Amino acid sequence: MASVVVHNSLKPGGPVPFVPREEGKVSWYACGPTVYDIGHLGHARNYVSTDIIRRIMMHYFGYNVNFVMNITDIDDKIIIKARRKRLFDLEKKKPYTPQESHKLGLEAFRAYATGNLPLLQPSNDPVDETNYQTRRDAAYAQVLAGGTLTGEGKPGDAEAKLKMHINNMDAAAQGLKEGKVFEGAEEILLPYLDSLYKETIDINDQTIYTDLTQSMEKEFTADMDALNVLRPDALTRVTEYLPQIVTFVERLVHKGYAYESDGSVYFDITAFEKNGNTYARLRPESKNDKALQEEGEGSLSKTLGGKRGAGDFALWKRSKPGEPYWQSPWSDGRPGWHIECSVMASDKLGEQMDIHSGGIDLAFPHHDNELAQSEAFHRSGACEHTWVKYFLHIGHLSVSGAKMSKSLKNFQSIRAALETTYTPRNMRIVFLLGRWHDGVEISPDMRKHADGWEATLDNFFTNIKARSADGIGALSLSDKTDNELTAKLDQAKKDLDAAFRNSFDTPAAMQIISRIVRDANIYMGETNDLRTVETVGRWVTKIVGILGLDAGAQPPYEGLGWSAATANANVDPQTAVQPFAAVFKNVVGEARTFGLSEPSIEALLNQSPESEFFELEKNGERNAENLAMPYVRAVSRLRDELRRLLPSGTLEPKTKSAIIALADRIRDFDLTDLGVQLDDQSDRPSLIKFVPASKLIAARNERAALLAEKANQKEKARLAREKAEAEKWEKAKLPAQDLFKNDPKYKEWDADGLPTKLADDSEVPKSQTKKLKKEWDRQKKLNDEYAAKFGAAA
Repeated sequence: MASVVVHNSLKPGGPVPFVPREEGKVSWYACGPTVYDIGHLGHARNYVSTDIIRRIMMHYFGYNVNFVMNITDIDDKIIIKARRKRLFDLEKKKPYTPQESHKLGLEAFRAYATGNLPLLQPSNDPVDETNYQTRRDAAYAQVLAGGTLTGEGKPGDAEAKLKMHINNMDAAAQGLKEGKVFEGAEEILLPYLDSLYKETIDINDQTIYTDLTQSMEKEFTADMDALNVLRPDALTRVTEYLPQIVTFVERLVHKGYAYESDGSVYFDITAFEKNGNTYARLRPESKNDKALQEEGEGSLSKTLGGKRGAGDFALWKRSKPGEPYWQSPWSDGRPGWHIECSVMASDKLGEQMDIHSGGIDLAFPHHDNELAQSEAFHRSGACEHTWVKYFLHIGHLSVSGAKMSKSLKNFQSIRAALETTYTPRNMRIVFLLGRWHDGVEISPDMRKHADGWEATLDNFFTNIKARSADGIGALSLSDKTDNELTAKLDQAKKDLDAAFRNSFDTPAAMQIISRIVRDANIYMGETNDLRTVETVGRWVTKIVGILGLDAGAQPPYEGLGWSAATANANVDPQTAVQPFAAVFKNVVGEARTFGLSEPSIEALLNQSPESEFFELEKNGERNAENLAMPYVRAVSRLRDELRRLLPSGTLEPKTKSAIIALADRIRDFDLTDLGVQLDDQSDRPSLIKFVPASKLIAARNERAALLAEKANQKEKARLAREKAEAEKWEKAKLPAQDLFKNDPKYKEWDADGLPTKLADDSEVPKSQTKKLKKEWDRQKKLNDEYAAKFGAAA
């Protein structure tokens, strides 16, 4: 059997064989979130795609995966956001007059422009809310129109950041105009207040930070649960590892790989390389990228000095006034960003791990710095240490060419996306349709593709269940099943195995699933061999379960179809069937009023679905659909028989109309509202399908809206015709002789009323006379029609 291969960022090029350190076991560390804000779709892309790979490893290949993830609950972003929020809340409580608050807002407005949109503010003419819009449009017109600042290339992160700053200034300018400074100008006030008062913050009050991080961690966990992302086997937090971090840094200093300068400790890249190690193995081309290096150090590190090399990075940062701190041999400070993962991963997984994962934007400097400090820490003797065997980097999500991120404020939160745009399953399908290591661009086509794929499987599962419930196409165990569909299923299994082994190629897997479902649908329409179709359905159910597309399913994912429809399988049986029993009772009662004497109708009116239900309950059945089926089947059969009588010619018109109304209501309302779809079939019982009621009701409302729109268009057309008709006969009242008499262009007319002279005494040209005569003839004919219709000419 072919081995699994995987894209490994440590080995550029194609996928490489995946061979874990210990057979059958995988140790995995994933970079978790920095909990300073709510999660967005970019986070969903990262963690859902990671979850998909983890599930395939565990539930398809059978690996025992030890999955560790960290929570960054203290870093520069957290410090800044928490501190600014506290300062903003304190400032709002001050007794400002309108003039004072405007002055504060204007100072912040100009400071923000200077720092982020310098083209707005010439040194000799400060910007304010009155001239802002004119200057904005003049300075950044190209960016606002969707172009680049330079006028060349495609917009990217730089343009997205400019738009974010412009949006903040827009809101602030409006707030200044309306005298609502704290409401409208918050985004520009936050950095300004921080620049004024950050050193006044009581750093001993840890609630400034913990209130933020604990609430955001809860939000993140709730988001991941909603997206059906498996929880980690171990979760680590930076603030719980401060002693270990200090010890880790001390060892790096002792081994000569780090040095102290003014209370901060830096990793010495030169010393690392001189000792035979390779730095920036993941992204060697970014080794000297100053912008990425500065971003990796954090905005609060800009004033820290004393580094020996430009690329040396902080392991420990001396805290400044207004920043939290912990004690260390070098200073009261806090850990650098990169050191946290090295310490926590080493603590949980030891000197080496199989997999380290994270978003592609972490490759440099974060992961390259992790590698360097960890391999320096664990290295013994002359041999270079391998800390990570496989680095998996998830491609980021982009919007209009820019990476989706909190810092750019171009994101949609996971919560908002699930409330307005996506279901958890639909979002996961979107990510499955792209390779995990490639970028994903949010687009309507991508969403449409995902919707279509999900609808195909919905219909497939529903049709199999419906046919199976009524015994349509059932085979005896002795029937032969080595047919064409079986061969196609065998091939699908081989193809899917190859796709999963090829670096977890989920787009290929999704195509394979679509193909076998299409083949099974065709086969289901041409044969009574339902058992083979069910075999396909159960295999597809297993694979979508492995991919995490069914939140209600559990390994080994046996069964048929989505489990969501039976998520309440353990409810009290009497409670579960009560709405269905009520529909049955009401339908029977209404059908009795028709006074029909046919034996078939009498038998169906006297049927007792309760007996079948009680037998199911007695036997321990707790699946809500199965418990409801006796009542649904009883209603459906009665409806089918009533409809069968319609063409007989024995029914009175009033009874016939009543039966049609009842049949339509049962299908479109009584059962639809309970999540049951009836598909009418000629010469066969109606097909019973359990479908989420929300989908059926939405479809019904959509049909009603379309019918209403058609009726509206029809009424508009009728009114337009009536108006045209009225205008026609109003015009017809005028005799042809009077058609041109009141036209100022003409001065003289002949006996029939045709113009002979123009207003300037010149003769009417012959070409024009011909045109006027044609118009005169049309009016004459119309006037004659009017006379014939209404009795006399006007």
